[in-house]
Amino acid sequence: MRQLDMKQALTKIMGNHDLTREEARSVMDIIMSGEATSSQIAGVATALRMKGETKDEITGFAEAMRSFSSQLNTNREGLLDTCGTGGSGIHKFNISTSSAIIAAAAGIRVAKHGNRAMSGKAGSADVLEALGVNINLTPEQGAACLDQAGICFMFAQLYHPSLKHAAAPRRELGVRTIFNILGPLANPAGADRQLVGLYDRSQTELVAGVLGELGLKRALVVGSYDGLDEISISEPTRVSELLDGQVRTYDLSPEEIGLKRYPLSDVIGGDASTNAAIIRSIFSGNERGAYREIVLANAAACIFVGGAASSLKEGVRVAAEIIDSGAAQRKLETLIQTTGELAHVSK
Repeated sequence: MRQLDMKQALTKIMGNHDLTREEARSVMDIIMSGEATSSQIAGVATALRMKGETKDEITGFAEAMRSFSSQLNTNREGLLDTCGTGGSGIHKFNISTSSAIIAAAAGIRVAKHGNRAMSGKAGSADVLEALGVNINLTPEQGAACLDQAGICFMFAQLYHPSLKHAAAPRRELGVRTIFNILGPLANPAGADRQLVGLYDRSQTELVAGVLGELGLKRALVVGSYDGLDEISISEPTRVSELLDGQVRTYDLSPEEIGLKRYPLSDVIGGDASTNAAIIRSIFSGNERGAYREIVLANAAACIFVGGAASSLKEGVRVAAEIIDSGAAQRKLETLIQTTGELAHVSK
């Protein structure tokens, strides 16, 4: 039974009262089922932003979003996702996508969740498409891709059709709301390990706590001091580490994991084709500068969270070996070939 309707929820939030986890879930149920008006959705999202979203509110919204999504049926044990919120306004290349492929080449099962660009020039869906990956697989085909290639991509637009009800209010508001946080929290495969990037580093501990409530076993939630939703090689990065239900927060510098510092301007990317060329250059071994270094930092985090390294510094070493051996390039080619073949298999 629904505990609150939209008007009651808005009244409570505007009175500076927090929603319970159950109340938040009921509100998101109403939104996702198409029963809320655009004004009501915008009002609740704005009021939550002004009050400040709580762990219970974000968890309840994420649980409802997961319940409405299409699911990729697979064993979630040891399954990794790497995804950021975007919204930094810094047009970097696709670091988390590159890192996901390297993690898969390290033997970690990867179910990458992502979308087209919202605030940048090229989202993960855009750059994978430019690389030759078929991003439009069904959940059944996605599960087969994961089994065959050790990695799959889940295009958010295909897995979360009910989010269309919030699209217009989000677009018209044009500011960060709880919906920006939810994308990385709604992996359709139920991944139990995750690297999450936030451009607002003040929320890393909050989001790590939400991931714990959602049942994840291990996670790193990162936000750099120069505004990236990634581990930076230009400034320190705030890291909130989830392990066995406990969250530990610390700052991480590039030097601590054996990497050099580069200006932020050195990791700027471009459109999908430009970023695809950057990724191919890294994987071919031709790139030895900032692009490679920032991918090593974030791939190391994936490898560490995935259990293939005992520390971030060791993860950097493993990631470098994977690139230099050609394994990352081979994993990309396997993903391209597998998605192409599966897309042509009749249902």
